[in-house]
Amino acid sequence: MSERKVLNKYYPPDFDPSKIPRLRQGKSRQIKVRLVAPFAMRCSTCGQWIGKGTKFNARKETVDSESYLGIPVHRFYIRCQRCAAEITFKTDPENNNYVAENGAQRNFEPWRETQEINARLEQEKADEADDPMRALEARTEQSRRELEGLDALDELRAGNARGERVAEELRRAGRREGAAEDAQRCREDEADGALAKQVFAAGAQKIKRVREEDVVERERLIKRAVGGQPQTAGKPAVPTALSRALRGVKAVKKPEPQTALTGMLA
Repeated sequence: MSERKVLNKYYPPDFDPSKIPRLRQGKSRQIKVRLVAPFAMRCSTCGQWIGKGTKFNARKETVDSESYLGIPVHRFYIRCQRCAAEITFKTDPENNNYVAENGAQRNFEPWRETQEINARLEQEKADEADDPMRALEARTEQSRRELEGLDALDELRAGNARGERVAEELRRAGRREGAAEDAQRCREDEADGALAKQVFAAGAQKIKRVREEDVVERERLIKRAVGGQPQTAGKPAVPTALSRALRGVKAVKKPEPQTALTGMLA
């Protein structure tokens, strides 16, 4: 197996490369290529549909007698998948497309519709040049279309103007509503501030604040006074811890809630 993978070949001493005949091929020779169908076609022999993009082993050649602005035209040979009939098509540089030549029929040719439209327009222009009445009718029809276009343009402009007026009125109404809301909010803030001042002024009386330690101390004194001696007849009452605690509770002046309520109602 290794003898087939040698890098050098044996050349005899009398080998002369100039004696080997050279194969001369013409310009129109065919070469084998791998391509896909550039358009959808139908075989003329068996009716087989060939979709666009179907792969084929083809032969390509250059058409000597055809060219467009110096661009050569190439012809391709393929065979039908069902009946093996030969199908040929060639390039079309003028329309930047392909043309089905033999063995198949193309389903749709996109440039044909454009050519028909251009031919019809040219025919209409020629007829108008030869017939004065037809030219007059064409000019009248063109004038009518222009007037209709101007009327439609005026309607669009009027509609746009109406829309702009409505939008401006809505913007003004929105600004007015916003100003009214701001004024109402300011009035409410002022009323709240005045009411707060009245409430704070009514409750600004001097109130003796009782600390938590004093309250605990009084409760302790009250508990001690509950178990004390009763008062003796004919002797002045000795102030006990209970009386002292009660006097301390009475000395605390509580705020009058009615005053604050009266100020709020005022």
